[in-house]
Amino acid sequence: MAAAVLALLTLSPPTTVLAAGTDVGVTVDGATDPTSTPRPGWAAPVPGALVAPFDPPARRWLPGHRGVDLAVAAGAVVAAPASGTITFAGPVGGRPVVVVDHGALRSTLEPVLPSAPVGSTVSRGDVVGHVDDDATVSHCAPEHCLHWGVRRGEAYLDPMALLGGAPPIVLLPVP
Repeated sequence: MAAAVLALLTLSPPTTVLAAGTDVGVTVDGATDPTSTPRPGWAAPVPGALVAPFDPPARRWLPGHRGVDLAVAAGAVVAAPASGTITFAGPVGGRPVVVVDHGALRSTLEPVLPSAPVGSTVSRGDVVGHVDDDATVSHCAPEHCLHWGVRRGEAYLDPMALLGGAPPIVLLPVP
């Protein structure tokens, strides 16, 4: 019986969560399941249009987009998406990155030049840095964007789900 139930679980890869041009600079409240509904205390780190949605790889080692890209201007202020502690601020692969540990989840923000030191406690909306003026460090070059990734342990999550912008997981019948 358990095998039959497991066979019914079909998790499709996430699709475009919000249409390009959708403003995500809002704070929402809701339930606590980060897979499909908003979480209390979360907000987008910048106001801006979603330019590239979460597109996780089929296998951990394959290429994919393990976060979302939000359109921003060079030098834009970047805020903590939720309360936490800055646990890393420095270069990774030639790009400036800020990591905020929120407890069970952690956010990575790039390319962000930090304005607060490692160990700083931040609340949702506190400034953690500014988008690097150098567009060549952005994977959206020649445009600027903020890449926002969220992880629980080693698993990447769709950051838009924290704002209520991801589709729910649906059980499908076996054909």
